[in-house]
Amino acid sequence: MKSKAKQSQGMLLFKLSLQQQSFAIGTLKVREIVPYSPTTQIPYSHHHVIGTVNIRGLTVPVIDMAAAIGFRPISKEEYNNCYLIVTDCLRTIVAFMVRTIEKIIDCDWHAIEPSPETAGPDVFVTGITRHDDKIVQMLDVELLLSKIYPQDASARIPILTDVERERLKPLNILLVDDSIIARKQLSDALDSINISYSVCKNGIDALDLMKNYAEEGRPVDLLVSDIEMPGLDGYELAFEVQNNPKISNAYRILHTSLSSEMSADRAHQVGAHEALSKFDATELVQAMLRGAEQIEKSAVKS
Repeated sequence: MKSKAKQSQGMLLFKLSLQQQSFAIGTLKVREIVPYSPTTQIPYSHHHVIGTVNIRGLTVPVIDMAAAIGFRPISKEEYNNCYLIVTDCLRTIVAFMVRTIEKIIDCDWHAIEPSPETAGPDVFVTGITRHDDKIVQMLDVELLLSKIYPQDASARIPILTDVERERLKPLNILLVDDSIIARKQLSDALDSINISYSVCKNGIDALDLMKNYAEEGRPVDLLVSDIEMPGLDGYELAFEVQNNPKISNAYRILHTSLSSEMSADRAHQVGAHEALSKFDATELVQAMLRGAEQIEKSAVKS
């Protein structure tokens, strides 16, 4: 059976320095690309935010992406030659200023290699691929945004009752995300309410783990997966789980930094039960409780 999960997603290539190194982000995060226009200063803003611009009636903060990931900041004399990549990620619309836009390419997302373990927790690269025999580094936009706009603690700690906590405790929960910051947010949220879980960094490992758990007689009950991942993305993972009778009973939640309106329809098409926008811990736990309720009802019927 052919996966309905296939979705045309390109990769936007750009440069942050005068060197030849290319960086990229997936086009699903990109709203538009516009030439630089003069910005309005924001008092007390983060030092990598150079100001705001008005784009189609929206006031959008502009971030010097080179400076944000540790490169030499773009000088004011260079601004007029730069471009703004307007993104919609983590419920936030921002414009990343880059030195050069290269092109949008088709990408075999299965060929993207995860960032090496030795890179450390604060490297903004989530994957590596090649184009025209040159290395292209995929940037972790979620990690970058989390450094500039730290999340309010109230969104990180789920609110639930003792009864609700006990409903989740017996369940085998699997969290899947290629972003370091997203995995930490998910782990911290469940740690804060003393709920156990397993974690995978990509869809391929997650699918293998789910099959192994099923063979051991303890199948995954709740699957929480990112959408954009190298190797096997969240849409494909949900589709594979739905169509494998040994693991299809898992309640499938796609948890994404992309626009929830865009993701929800596709999520249901490929067999996910829900699609949530990152990151609100209480929203996520409420979705998990809906999964627990469905699992309980299925158990009663069987």
